[in-house]
Amino acid sequence: MDIDKLLTPECVFAALKASSKKQVLEVLAGKAAARTGLADRDIFETLINREKLGSTGVGHGVAIPHGKMAGLSTIVGLFARLTAPVDFEAPDDQPVDLVFLLLAPEDAGAEHLKTLAKVARLMREPAVTDGLREAAGPGSLMKLLTGEAASDAA
Repeated sequence: MDIDKLLTPECVFAALKASSKKQVLEVLAGKAAARTGLADRDIFETLINREKLGSTGVGHGVAIPHGKMAGLSTIVGLFARLTAPVDFEAPDDQPVDLVFLLLAPEDAGAEHLKTLAKVARLMREPAVTDGLREAAGPGSLMKLLTGEAASDAA
């Protein structure tokens, strides 16, 4: 699934305030609930249970929390740039300031893994992450995440 199909402008947050990993997940669960119609508590529990298996902090200030949810018909994404980095227990011990949340239907299987891999590749690109950290607001973030900035320059 392409990033522009995952994200809507309403799901991109330029200045999310949170002081811990738990709070990041709670706030994003609430925002995901508003987008999906699912209960924020169920989303939060899914995310926390996934974190118990191992941190979704991938390094270089990036986390990709994810999980599968009953009641979803398509994969949903949210992106948040944090106002202050938080400890996400990432393998490089760097605090996280860029969070890309993915929720997938329970039966998503390979599509979920392909989308997760696509997001991970995107968020591994220093040009992208540097741009996300410097972007002025949600519109600029959305362009960077969906590749519009690259296609505009072509």
